[in-house]
Amino acid sequence: MSTDDPHVPPAAGPLVLRGRSLGADGPVVMAIVNRTTDSFWAGARHAGDDDAVRAAEQALEDGAAILDVGGVRAGVGPEVTPADEIARVVPFVARVRRELPELLVSVDTWRAEVAEAAIDAGADLVNDTWAGHDPRLVEVAGRAGVGVVCSHTGGATPRTDPYRVAYPLPDDAPPGTDPRDGVLLDVLATLRAGAERAVACGVPPRSVLVDPTHDFGKNTWHSLHLLRRTDAVAGLGFPVLMALSRKDFVGETLGLAADDRLGGTLASTAVAAWLGATVFRAHDVRATREVLQMVAAVRGDAPPAEATRGIE
Repeated sequence: MSTDDPHVPPAAGPLVLRGRSLGADGPVVMAIVNRTTDSFWAGARHAGDDDAVRAAEQALEDGAAILDVGGVRAGVGPEVTPADEIARVVPFVARVRRELPELLVSVDTWRAEVAEAAIDAGADLVNDTWAGHDPRLVEVAGRAGVGVVCSHTGGATPRTDPYRVAYPLPDDAPPGTDPRDGVLLDVLATLRAGAERAVACGVPPRSVLVDPTHDFGKNTWHSLHLLRRTDAVAGLGFPVLMALSRKDFVGETLGLAADDRLGGTLASTAVAAWLGATVFRAHDVRATREVLQMVAAVRGDAPPAEATRGIE
């Protein structure tokens, strides 16, 4: 890595899940399989067992290192009980662990009972996108020694959409601080506290991911500012998860529906990768992996796959 190049921000250290190190050779892709019929993008809906397994197999073939399994739509929608969520997620986690042992498995949940059942079935990581809404969840992860994602929602509760959210600068902000940094400072404080609690609960420090959590509890201006300040999030010293794929801030920036947001997603991915993010949660695994490979080559972190032009 070109750490002595002032134009190349340093990346946070590698992520370690159950003894497996990820990210030392460049950012990695976390594929998405949602066991629902109402995910915001149709391409991520895999409610049928065999369809979900085929999606996992394709993700592995396309270069994913982690599979993130969700059982509840993130936004507003019909109630899904913990028992419903367990039924959707846990048998599938066990099947992936059995049939695709090369994949590390993440479970996307804010509920401790779902996390515990998924860990028992073989999950390696708990992706808590609702910022510790259930404080027992990180305790479950700590007892099991698995990884956890610490996120930021600005206090929003699960499955709610943001409404006129604001992040004013704190009174003790130094003079001249960019007013847009109100959201950044709130994110940094929340992620730092969440990561420290995770470690205190027994989660290995290199198994803690931090996620600024674009769109959750934020408007599009907030999410854009957080993307341009990815380096500050990486500066916390923990591997950084970026969940940018086809999100509303991409759609609102470009005026596009979810089906048409791939280009904006990949541009956002390139920015975050350059600024030090480690793991990218993505619907489009192959395209994301190619962007990360290109960024790594430009940074000087990895050689081209082939370099014969002008040589042979």
